[in-house]
Parts: sequence; C-alpha cells; structure tokens
Amino acid sequence: MCTRNDTTIPSNPAEPVVQQEENVQEQNIREFGSIISTKGKYAIHCLTIVGQIEGHFLLPGQSKSTKYEHVIPQLVAIEEEPSIQGLLVVLNTVGGDVEAGLAIAELLAGMKKPVVSLVLGGGHSIGVPLAVCADKSFIAGSATMTVHPVRMSGLVLGVPQTYNYFERMQERIVKFVCNNSKITPEKFKEMMMNTGELATDVGSVLDGTAAVECGLIDHIGSLKDAIKALYNLIEQNNSSLE
Repeated sequence: MCTRNDTTIPSNPAEPVVQQEENVQEQNIREFGSIISTKGKYAIHCLTIVGQIEGHFLLPGQSKSTKYEHVIPQLVAIEEEPSIQGLLVVLNTVGGDVEAGLAIAELLAGMKKPVVSLVLGGGHSIGVPLAVCADKSFIAGSATMTVHPVRMSGLVLGVPQTYNYFERMQERIVKFVCNNSKITPEKFKEMMMNTGELATDVGSVLDGTAAVECGLIDHIGSLKDAIKALYNLIEQNNSSLE
C-alpha cells in the first residue's frame, strides 16, 4: 500500500530561518523598541527611548514607557556582540525616573562601541543626560528639550537632609551633562533655574537651534545625518583597531 506524505518541503531551505529572524525582529520592536539593521553599510543596533522612563515603580498600564530593566541588559548584549558595530539611540521622551535615566546614560557613555543619539519630538528632563551621553548627538530642528531642577514625587520631608539630597542629586546631573557636552555648569544651572519662561514651573525649553547654540547638543540633523555620523565613527573605530 502506498502512503501519501503531505509534508511540503520549502523550495528555499533558508526560508524558515529568515522567517524566524523576522519574527524575532518584530518581537524586539514590540517589546523593547529596538532592532538590529544589517542591510546597510554596517550592522547597527537601533534603540528607542520613548514615553516615560520607568524606574523602580511600575507606571500605569496605559502609559508609554521605557523600562530600564529592559534597556540595561540590551546595552550589555550590544557591547559584547561582535556583529554589531554601532548603536543609534533615538529619543522622544518626557523624562521619568532620575536614577534609572542616569543609570542608562552612564552605560551609554561607557560603551566602547560608537554611539550616536538623535532627539526627535522631545528629550525632556532626564532625557537630557540620555541625549548628551553619546559620542555624537543630533536633534531635529522641530524637537525640544526641557531643562529643569530635580523633582521628587511621593512623601517629601521638609528637613535640611531632604534639601541636601535634592542638591546632591542635581549636582550629579549637572556634572554628567557638562562632562558629556560642551555646555558650562554655570549656563546649565542658569537654564535650570530660569523663572521667566515656564508659567507654572522653573526651567527652560530649548528648540533644536538653541540646544546646539548653548553646547548641549552637537548638531541639528535628521536620521540620515545621524546614520552618516555613526558610520564615520565606526570607520574610525575600525581603523584604530587595525
């Protein structure tokens, strides 16, 4: 008796592997907001930091957020993955948890692989250190960045120790931003404490041109400019390793 085998053998044996890779890419975009691009001149990893940066406490389910426990392992993996040659960080964030944002920024600043940042829409509050920590930083002309003092949610005790803690936290941010950009501490603090720009708050809102003029961001540019700069950094990095 003859038996019939209905199993379909794919004409291209590589198709299942390609489909599997595409599924992984789609999952990474949905869950982590990241993707590895291997079709260009160099293999680069694109990481997006969007919405509110989530720290030790969960944000409401309807909030767009970037979770630091997702980003930190990704950065370690990117640094140790030989096939990835550079990292593009795209920001559109309102800010969020100060310590979580600084933790991510410190990791980005300490990477040996080339890193380029691009601010689209907004890079507000703790998004400022995340934007300036790259080897090269770009901002779209229509994007904005809000610089303001540290705020604390929850129970705050009106005692000297609380104010000292706020001051030390603020100094950490000022030091990091000034060490990773061309802005001076005096200018940055002046913008943080500006009382004449925001109606119900203290601080400054900078558009793309103002962010570059004060030395906070390196260049005004778009995606093509950021990728071109990243490719140049990769080539410089490769030359130094030869």
